[in-house]
Amino acid sequence: MRRRAFLLGGLCALCQACAFRPGRKTSVSVEEMAGAMLMVGFQGAQAPESVREAVAAGRLGGIILFDKGRGGADFYNIVSPEQVKALTSSLQSVAPRPLLVAVDQEGGKVRRLKTERGFQPLPSAEEMGRMTTDEVRLLGLRAGREMAALGINVDLAPVVDMRLSAKSPGLGDAGRLFGADADQVTGRALAFADGLWQAGVLPALKHFPGLGSAGEDSHHDLPDVTDSWSRKELLPYEAAFRRGWPGMVLVAHIYHRGMDEKLPSSLSPAVIEGLLRKNMDWDGVVISDDLQMGAVSGRSLEERVRLALLAGNDILLFGNYLKYDERLHERVFQAVLSLVQNGEVSRERLERSWRRIEAMKSRLAGHGT
Repeated sequence: MRRRAFLLGGLCALCQACAFRPGRKTSVSVEEMAGAMLMVGFQGAQAPESVREAVAAGRLGGIILFDKGRGGADFYNIVSPEQVKALTSSLQSVAPRPLLVAVDQEGGKVRRLKTERGFQPLPSAEEMGRMTTDEVRLLGLRAGREMAALGINVDLAPVVDMRLSAKSPGLGDAGRLFGADADQVTGRALAFADGLWQAGVLPALKHFPGLGSAGEDSHHDLPDVTDSWSRKELLPYEAAFRRGWPGMVLVAHIYHRGMDEKLPSSLSPAVIEGLLRKNMDWDGVVISDDLQMGAVSGRSLEERVRLALLAGNDILLFGNYLKYDERLHERVFQAVLSLVQNGEVSRERLERSWRRIEAMKSRLAGHGT
């Protein structure tokens, strides 16, 4: 019964999909589709007026919340449970379609909702790797219920990378990995995701096609895993897809010469449209890792947007905390529109992503406990 939890939950949610009414409009504009594909962060315990306006106009379909900036002193979005609930409610109230509201709530060090600000504790993935799957599922359920009560409907977790490198900056060294064994990682990660989904929160498998063998941190550099990557790093994804994965797949910034000689995985059609969609038969939502990270920051914003779209990403993530730009959401939106207007990206390309995003929202509609 538990092994079928994702699939059965998805079917139940589809029965209640009318709450999202994704098909009510007979014609969706390019502007609406472009906005739905963007998830961008901002500073402040309240949303800036420009962000509220973009959400209200359908030019921004997702936001990501942070508790602090890169330096640790910058003021961001998470102060208290009451404040977060007010923030998310204020944005949902003006959104023409349900807004995706995301956090990174993996547990341990990567936990935007911290106990010192009034939120529930959540152990690290490394600690959860030593627990039973039932214990981990309950932790995911508890975390998911807290997020859902706050108006957060996306958790960019779980991490399904395996610890395959002794040196693992930003991942294993930070306690973010469930373990080194494929079965151990798969069992705990999907149990945590089970709990999130039961609570009505969309999970995201990351970091495809696998960061576990990387000896560098993609926040700063582009890891080259050509000689270290193993196909077993795909096993958690295969297991999740067999069970009817309801959420997203987040694509990493890594370089593997055998997959793409020129581009990192997050910007590579060979990885996203080839390996993930064609070879592994995934037709759900693909979200990029943060497109401001050091691994891809050597390209202009417009070039990152262009390559990310052409690669097949459905949602372009710009955390806007590694380097803050108060007009970033507008710049990214205009970059997408320009690509359509000049013919480099077709309307049909945007429509494919629009359909996937709306289908995912429909699965979520009315779902949870």
